Amino acid sequence: MNIILLGPPGVGKGTEANLIAVRLSIDHISTGDMLRQEVRENTDLGKDARAFMNRGKLVPDEVIMAMVQKRLVPNFSHGFILDGVPRTLNQAEVLGEILTELNAHLDFVIELEAGEDVLIERLSGRRVCKKCHALYHTINMKPIRDGACDRCGGELYQRDDDKVATIKRRLTIYQQETHGLKEFYKKKGIFLTINAEGNAEETFRKIHDCLALKK
Repeated sequence: MNIILLGPPGVGKGTEANLIAVRLSIDHISTGDMLRQEVRENTDLGKDARAFMNRGKLVPDEVIMAMVQKRLVPNFSHGFILDGVPRTLNQAEVLGEILTELNAHLDFVIELEAGEDVLIERLSGRRVCKKCHALYHTINMKPIRDGACDRCGGELYQRDDDKVATIKRRLTIYQQETHGLKEFYKKKGIFLTINAEGNAEETFRKIHDCLALKK
């Protein structure tokens, strides 16, 4: 089975993609992980990506999609779930060309959705230790002592990109970027929407049941 998983920041794409990959025995291809690996291993694609990142620019579609193609070629035969790509209509069209060359096709495009208030609560509640960088959450993973790391006693702080104004801007950008993408896949009849406001297992059960009904 070949799946794309879409969804705004804070909706739980990474967690659900891992669960789906394990339960369905398919490959989880995360754009963020893939990009970091290419840069860390100093591949030609990683060097291209780093050059843009060092200038504070977004890595262009052609570099991202070349990385995707590199990962898909050895893995498409037993299925995959793409997490974080495509993000734009152009990326979706390139992905279609890659899959055609591989004689493969998409089975489902699943968008996880949650209300803005839920997403803001999830993202804005994150806290990070200044010393050891351990992660906490003001609701889901509280430290034993307020404001202090359980591991090293370091001060906990909120990252700038976890502040409400920044989160709202990220959510707006996501909707703007993906509007055409969602319409593109709806016309193909493979687009599903899943409410992801529950916990990870609840959301996975919804995905599993929906896929079972669509088979």
